[in-house]
Amino acid sequence: MREVIGLQCEPCKQKNYTTTRNKKLKQEKLQTKKFCPFCRVHTVHKETKV
Repeated sequence: MREVIGLQCEPCKQKNYTTTRNKKLKQEKLQTKKFCPFCRVHTVHKETKV
């Protein structure tokens, strides 16, 4: 079952993106590089609750 998750910027702690992920297939937290409009650079975003 796919669940909605939020992606939070590591340096500024702003929640910028939402996406879905299959929690049965991927147990570890999602971590990806995305553009942060507050920092105005590409930074690491980690999974958080929505």
